[in-house]
Amino acid sequence: MKIGIASDHRGYELKSKLINYLSKKNFQIYDYGTNSKDAVDYPKYAFRLGESVANGEVDFGIAICGTGIGISIACNKVRGVRCAKVDNVKEAELTRRDNDANVLALNGSMPVYRAKDIIDVFFNTNFSAVSRHTKRIEQIQEYENNNNPILKRVKEEKEAKEREDSEEKEEKKTPRKRVKKEENEQ
Repeated sequence: MKIGIASDHRGYELKSKLINYLSKKNFQIYDYGTNSKDAVDYPKYAFRLGESVANGEVDFGIAICGTGIGISIACNKVRGVRCAKVDNVKEAELTRRDNDANVLALNGSMPVYRAKDIIDVFFNTNFSAVSRHTKRIEQIQEYENNNNPILKRVKEEKEAKEREDSEEKEEKKTPRKRVKKEENEQ
């Protein structure tokens, strides 16, 4: 399994320990930074991680910042990411089983033993695919796809271009029909 992991400076230490732990469990680890305790802005790392999950480069992601909240919010801005800020094994189980979360957000000051337990449960729990949960995820995806201003603009531009092309074709047909009609009348 391919796991992407990212943190800000406050999550760097926990991230380093978890990379070690996951490597020993034979996961392929992709580290999206940061690589020190020097202060950084977490969105940059969250977006890198989120995009790698969304495009299938990795199967799951782990995001870590001081509280786990900020990096979770940033990850969830990436279309296709369902990031859950988790504090215990029960939440890890439920977010995988019911929400099919693909990114796990953790608090950087969480004890390593708790983070390991959460990660183990997260990666060992499958999505239930129960219809009520599937329906809810589909609703989220539909909203995400239909309410993205950039996607809306692209769709509107495409539709406008198609209308324009269609009108042009009609205009080109019309004179020919008229000319042919006039020729037939003579």
